Amino acid sequence: QVVNTSTMTSAAEALPGSSITNNNAPANLDDPANVRRWLQANHPRQLAILEKFQIDLRLGRILSSTTPEAAAGNNIGSNSSTHQKYQYGKERRLVTSHTVELLRSIIGPTRWKTAAQLLTLLRGLGNELHDAGGSREPAIGNMVRRVMFIVRDEADNFPSGGGGDVDNKNMEKIDELSAQVDKMRVSPSSTSAPGRGKELSLASMLWAHPQHVTMKHSRTQSGEGISDMRIRSDSFGSTDSGAVNVTSSNSFGCDPAAAQIYPPHYYMQWDKLRENVMEAIEEVRGELKDLHKNINDQATQHIHNGEIILTYAFSSTVEWFLKTAAAKKRKFQVIVCEGAPHFGGHAMAKSLAEAGIDTTVIHDAAIFAIMARVNKVLLPAHAVLANGGLVAPSGCNIVALAAKQNSVPVVAVAGMFKLCPLYPHEGQDTLNDLISPSSVVDYSLMGDPVLSEVEFVNPVHDYITPQLIDLFVTNIGGFQPSYIYRLLAEYYHSDDWD
Repeated sequence: QVVNTSTMTSAAEALPGSSITNNNAPANLDDPANVRRWLQANHPRQLAILEKFQIDLRLGRILSSTTPEAAAGNNIGSNSSTHQKYQYGKERRLVTSHTVELLRSIIGPTRWKTAAQLLTLLRGLGNELHDAGGSREPAIGNMVRRVMFIVRDEADNFPSGGGGDVDNKNMEKIDELSAQVDKMRVSPSSTSAPGRGKELSLASMLWAHPQHVTMKHSRTQSGEGISDMRIRSDSFGSTDSGAVNVTSSNSFGCDPAAAQIYPPHYYMQWDKLRENVMEAIEEVRGELKDLHKNINDQATQHIHNGEIILTYAFSSTVEWFLKTAAAKKRKFQVIVCEGAPHFGGHAMAKSLAEAGIDTTVIHDAAIFAIMARVNKVLLPAHAVLANGGLVAPSGCNIVALAAKQNSVPVVAVAGMFKLCPLYPHEGQDTLNDLISPSSVVDYSLMGDPVLSEVEFVNPVHDYITPQLIDLFVTNIGGFQPSYIYRLLAEYYHSDDWD
């Protein structure tokens, strides 16, 4: 049998995740794992930009950047740069802004042609940033997902009636790829998971998450063993478009070889796609620039005269929120927990006192005793999870528990870039990290036979359940934890959560 290898190779180049490969061919945008080789072969300048960003991310230089964008992004609390030595005094918005700028500088000049190639490029960039340390900063992955959502939205709005640039030859390829999609689909009877059919139901929505479905594929053509892999079932995003997503369950830490098959119209060329995507990215940059202003405009709605506000450690977002309320003639008191062992509350109290706010610093052990006098609790956020839970600085959980016991409302102040499509399956270990206990115990005392048997744990974050949070104040308004799932659908596509 004679096989036209050129046609097969061409089809493989058009379809991300195709099993047809050519080791001698140059790297193509057919798989996220090929993104670095593709940039090296076609766009070495953009690869250099990516590598510089990865180095800065690993070394923590992004948080201390003094770029013009960073200098112009803050008009309130101009002395906040002096607090960068405190763990939660860093301007995390800088990381987000730099990530968007990186994506803009790579997407703009590179020679991708279709929405499918651009999505493959973005997924590969997300994997690269995750491996470089982006797993410790969820906002980086959130921005990549946000741009991917923009691309999908533009691709789904392709002009109808032949507006796309596609000829008969390309249409034949698309038809062939559509046939491959149909062959890869799994029938509802091939797995015991409920809700695997086309119908939308609570069961199908539940089993749409990849961590809930494990499927064993049949033996390969070579007769080797059975391979296990996770497959996402039909969800809101894939039911209408006919897309199938084969990924692992880790967020941007998935197997680089895991590929995705997009709807056929994602492989059509459209001249205005690049222009529209770049305009949408500029809108995201503008949203980040005005983020704190939009949050601060809501300060007088939540802080009233005569109130006693309790906050924990240092947070630039909470700091500016309180200062804005004071600047609008609100008279209130602030109780700041010192936030041991980093003691960011000391810097927070000093900054608020300099702004003329009546401020008191307390030990963390006095939180429960003072809570009966508090009217409201303001907490910072490291990430807002899909179930409405909050990942906050270590120690915030005891504040939320004390507030719950005394029926004190808890308000979390966070920008929408911290909204993370992740469920807390690991409990307190979700998006958490352990650092050296040297700030808790003196190593010189470890010679004591009793202390040498003690295990010291120094976590960076706390996970706070949604039942302990009353309201999220974001740059687009205030929302209860039960509404967070809806915001996820507005900001990220469900197929890009992995």
